[in-house]
Amino acid sequence: MSFKTDIEIAREAKKKPIMEIGANLGIPSEHLLPYGHDKAKVSQEFINSLDTREDGKLILVTAINPTPAGEGKTTTTVGLGDGLNKIGKNAVICIREASLGPNFGMKGGAAGGGYAQVVPMEEMNLHFTGDFHAITSAHNLLSAMIDNHIYWGNALEIDARRVVWRRVMDMNDRALRDTVTSLGGVANGFPRQTGFDITVASEVMAILCLAKDLEDLQSRLGDIVVAYTRERTPIYCRDIKADGAMTVLLKDAMQPNLVQTLENNPAFVHGGPFANIAHGCNSVIATRTALKLGDYVVTEAGFGADLGAEKFMNIKCRKAGIAPSAVVLVATVRAMKMNGGVAKADLGAENVEAVQKGCPNLGRHIANIKSFGVPVVVGINHFHSDTEAEIAAVQAYVAEQGAEAIVCKHWAHGSAGTEELAKKVVEMADSGSANFAPLYPDDMPLFEKVETIAKRIYHADAVIADKSVRAQLKTWEEQGYGHFPICMAKTQYSFSTDPNLRGAPTGHSVPVREVRLSAGAGFIVVICGEIMTMPGLPRTPAAENIRIGDAGHVEGLF
Repeated sequence: MSFKTDIEIAREAKKKPIMEIGANLGIPSEHLLPYGHDKAKVSQEFINSLDTREDGKLILVTAINPTPAGEGKTTTTVGLGDGLNKIGKNAVICIREASLGPNFGMKGGAAGGGYAQVVPMEEMNLHFTGDFHAITSAHNLLSAMIDNHIYWGNALEIDARRVVWRRVMDMNDRALRDTVTSLGGVANGFPRQTGFDITVASEVMAILCLAKDLEDLQSRLGDIVVAYTRERTPIYCRDIKADGAMTVLLKDAMQPNLVQTLENNPAFVHGGPFANIAHGCNSVIATRTALKLGDYVVTEAGFGADLGAEKFMNIKCRKAGIAPSAVVLVATVRAMKMNGGVAKADLGAENVEAVQKGCPNLGRHIANIKSFGVPVVVGINHFHSDTEAEIAAVQAYVAEQGAEAIVCKHWAHGSAGTEELAKKVVEMADSGSANFAPLYPDDMPLFEKVETIAKRIYHADAVIADKSVRAQLKTWEEQGYGHFPICMAKTQYSFSTDPNLRGAPTGHSVPVREVRLSAGAGFIVVICGEIMTMPGLPRTPAAENIRIGDAGHVEGLF
């Protein structure tokens, strides 16, 4: 059986002019800044005019821990948005922008798949409207200004050994994880050890995704702690006087991007922090704008619910003053079999026993989501190799957990494949049964917040951290950062910090390697296990198969 590739399907899309998509949402053309005919940014002036409108209902799409078998969270997000519109609801989709790192690495793009995609696919997965370039430039402008300040006399008395602001680029490049800069003599400054993170791990990315407007953006940028003096006094971005110029570089990037699905329904695609090394949600400004324009807003959180959904609830909802009315938890029969011990090469053969053995991973995510007080439904993202017996096994297991599992065939059939899920989501969201509450209060001590996530979400026995880590958290509490939420940087493949430990492990511990203060974003990053804030490319990167074809089209993107 042969199927069209995602890029082939996207290329055949019958797109409407973006001004028409905007008009259907009630956005006047003068408030849309077009980037070609099929994408546009929405003006801050128009967004400000929506303040008095009531919010629609927010639907979060999350997933089990990702496996090489693929789960299809973004595909389900798009399919559900289309399905809601198909059953007559005014629904808007909100997803993240794609990073070039995974596009050219292993994961691929972030526009959905099959007949549940956001278009234009090629542009979205490449340079799009330039937001990531703007974030990279703003971040590295600050890096340059820090070193420049030290070079020209260092009036702030920055201790060059305590510069904590690294550089970034939007590419997987392990060679840049640890570097030495300013070699070559006096003219090049003072040599020091530093390194690069990927752009999606930048605090500037997090700030852009949490800021409500340009004024808030500049204030948050100014709050970034970039270095310390010998006496451990913090030096802020505003001390370097970089916040104004950084805001100028980010002026257009702050405006949400409007595009459309294959079925011509509206989608905001804005911001792109990873969920394993950042907070994993699209921008607050895009989500809040969508909530003012749609009766239902479908958004996603990165990777599994232990990362993306946890951060969506504890960071994004807390900071933005929003709350989900329902959650869709995406799972696949194939992933259940992998969690049950089946090798990827053997996933095509029916194996009900392996499905049942792998379901505890799904069960733990269901219980975790319920602990936030939000109703959950499981969306089984259907693959053609799934058998009736395997699907029935998943549905029976989910029923035992007090939830419902609905088969979704949006990849093959678009909105026609998600009507049942859409009706269930409307039923849950309109029932008023959500009683959302974050996992921990603002005033809980920082290390206790880390322990709360580790024990209640990961089901770990303990958190292992050096005395220096605990002392650093105490220092930040004394400096007034104790109310910050926690952003865990952890492998996406397991509830534990061991990527090979599938299923629903217990009896494990969470080792904390490092903690970083994101004073502008307003959270503490806790780096666990072997997680890297600058990923590397795989042995055979996707880039090897990406090229311009004979017809002048991009080929190999997925």
